[in-house]
Amino acid sequence: MPDVDYEINAHKYWNNFYKIHENGFFKDRHWLFTEFPELAPSQNQNHLKDWFLENKRSEVPECRNNEDGPSLIMEEQHKCSSKSLEHKTETPPVEENVTQKISDLEICADEFPGSSATYRILEVGCGVGNTVFPILQTNNDPGLFVYCCDFSSTAIELVQTNPEYDPSRCFAFVHDLCDEEKSYPVPKGSLDIIILIFVLSAIVPDKMQKAINRLSRLLKPGGMMLLRDYGRYDMAQLRFKKGQCLSGNFYVRGDGTRVYFFTQEELDMLFTTAGLEKVQNLVDRRLQVNRGKQLTMYRVWIQCKYCKPLLSSTN
Repeated sequence: MPDVDYEINAHKYWNNFYKIHENGFFKDRHWLFTEFPELAPSQNQNHLKDWFLENKRSEVPECRNNEDGPSLIMEEQHKCSSKSLEHKTETPPVEENVTQKISDLEICADEFPGSSATYRILEVGCGVGNTVFPILQTNNDPGLFVYCCDFSSTAIELVQTNPEYDPSRCFAFVHDLCDEEKSYPVPKGSLDIIILIFVLSAIVPDKMQKAINRLSRLLKPGGMMLLRDYGRYDMAQLRFKKGQCLSGNFYVRGDGTRVYFFTQEELDMLFTTAGLEKVQNLVDRRLQVNRGKQLTMYRVWIQCKYCKPLLSSTN
């Protein structure tokens, strides 16, 4: 199995995928507003900061209709730990304050897309915009600006030529999540939300940590990273044939695109190592029935929310 080929030519395989399917493969993810209310119009920076002011933790068992979008068996809304509250009350060293002020000046001096926005969302691995366009259609907050990027230039071209694409509210660009040399078009500490929907699983496992580290640095204190991805022993994993496994729990599909299947613990390690704190980390198990094909499919997905502490001791 030419493993190196799948890495070197990954852009080619994804471009071919979008050339074949264009915008007809994925449905718009309107369920996002149920699972990630941070994306809804009523959400703003004050709401995110409120998470830190609550010191209670709650677990709410909940069953949902599974006809449209995900059905979560259990939802745990773990507020950011009291550790971040302690950080909030500490007085940073004078040197750190000065550094922060210089950093703020640099950010203000730089003109970048959405620089005047008050609420910034970035989706990594946006595909043809099935997440971005529902956000723009639903959230009419004048201070909102949405960035979206994808590894595939074909996908970004489809986003930019979509009638819903509005350059005054959105900026789409080609970006390789694993490219350590190429920077994002926004300053560090400037984003409120980063969205990762079935994208982290598409990259080589040993490059995941550095990718999350780079994204974490883009978040404002109090900002949130939202993820939904494939869980271990999902139906898709069990259906792979012998010879399609590139390494432990990492597979190649027939079209050359790749996919990894996570455990909750693996994702928790990735996010906490990047300096983020757990708000939510749950498994969504769902039984899907395709009556037409008489197929029963057992899906396993993982949903995570991790926040950046209000004051971080690390750069």
